[in-house]
Amino acid sequence: MAIPACFHCRVACSETRQSYHSWMSKPLFPTAFKGRGALSNPEGRFEPTQAVEEDDGWYRDEEAVRPKTEIREEIARSVINRNDSPDVGFEQAINPFRGCEHGCVYCYARPSHAYLNLSPGLDFETKLSVKTNFVETLRSELAKPGYRCSPINIGSNTDAYQPIEKRWQVTRAALALLSECNHPCTIVTKNGLIERDLDILASMAERQLVQVLISINSLDNRLASKLEPRASAPHRRLQAVKALHEGGVPVGILVAPIIPALNEGDLEQIIERAAANGANCVGYTCIRLPHELKQLFREWLAQHYPDRATHIMSLIQQMNGGKDYDSQFATRMRGQGIFADIIRKRVQVAARKGGLHEAWNRSLDTSKFTPPRMPSPQGELF
Repeated sequence: MAIPACFHCRVACSETRQSYHSWMSKPLFPTAFKGRGALSNPEGRFEPTQAVEEDDGWYRDEEAVRPKTEIREEIARSVINRNDSPDVGFEQAINPFRGCEHGCVYCYARPSHAYLNLSPGLDFETKLSVKTNFVETLRSELAKPGYRCSPINIGSNTDAYQPIEKRWQVTRAALALLSECNHPCTIVTKNGLIERDLDILASMAERQLVQVLISINSLDNRLASKLEPRASAPHRRLQAVKALHEGGVPVGILVAPIIPALNEGDLEQIIERAAANGANCVGYTCIRLPHELKQLFREWLAQHYPDRATHIMSLIQQMNGGKDYDSQFATRMRGQGIFADIIRKRVQVAARKGGLHEAWNRSLDTSKFTPPRMPSPQGELF
C-alpha cells in the first residue's frame, strides 16, 4: 500500500507520513464483544451481494454496539432429521432451536444459519429461533404408522440446553415425551442445565433409553471464555458428569473439538478427571472449518492468539490434506496425517488408563417403543 501524498504538493511529506503510520498502527481486526464468540457478521454463502467494510478513519473512537440476543418463535413442519453419514453415530436427530447462544466460535453448525438468510457469524449466536410446536410435531411424527424406532440424538446442530432452554423448556418437554413412549435417545451438551432434567433421565436410564455426552475440550477457564463464551465453565461440566453418574445416568465425555497448539495439551487431564467423576466413555473430534467458518475462525485467532495463529492454521491444514477443511467422510471428523495419528493414540492411551470405552459403543433398547397416542376430541376410552 503506497503512502498517500499531500493534496497540494503530491509528495509524501513528513506530516502525511506521520499521519499514515499513526493510522496503520491501530488494529483493523473486527471488534471482540464480551460474551460473544464471533467477531464479525459476514453474509452467508447464498447471499447475492456481499458487503465489504472499508475503514476510512472516521468514528474510530466510538464504541461498537454490543449485539443483543433476539428470539423468534417458529412453527416447524417437521422436527426429526434423518442422517446417513457413515461417520456419525446416529440415524436421527432433533434440534429444538436454531442458532446457539453459547457462541462457540468453532461450531461446525454455524454455516447452517446461511439457509435462513442470516450470518453464520454473530447472527448465529444472537438471532435464535424456538420451535414452539416442537413437542406436538414430534409426537405426530413418532405416531406415524411407518415410523421405525432408532435412537434419536438431541443436540446435533444446536445445544438443546443453551441458556434460552431455561425459559422455554422445550427440551424437557421433548424428553418427557420420549420417556412416555419408551423411545431411546442420546444427548450431547456443554451446559450444566442438563442436571435440571435428572428426574426424567434417571427414569429413562433404568430402561436403557439414554446416553449423555458432556462436551469438554479444555480445562482453562480463560480459553473457554473466549472459545465458548456462554457455555458452562469446564469445572461446571465436570460437576454435571458427576451428578448424572450419581443419578444412575450413563454419561461420557466428548473432547471436541481438539484444536492443535491451542487446547490439545489438556487432552489427557480432561479424560482423567472425567473418569474420576464417573464418565463411562469418551469420544473426540478435531476442529472442522466448513464454508464461512474458515473466515470466522481466522478472525478469532488473529484477535485472541496472534502470536500462534499462523502455526495453528498450519497444523489444521496438515490434518486436512493441505486445506483448511477436507469434507471426506473418512477424515473430516478426526483429520489425517502424523498429527492426527498422535492425537488418536493419545486418546486411546488416556481412555485405556481411565477405563473408558468408545463413546458410541452404547446399548440402547429400542424394543420397548410404543407409539404415542395423538390427542382426540373423544378422549381416552381404554
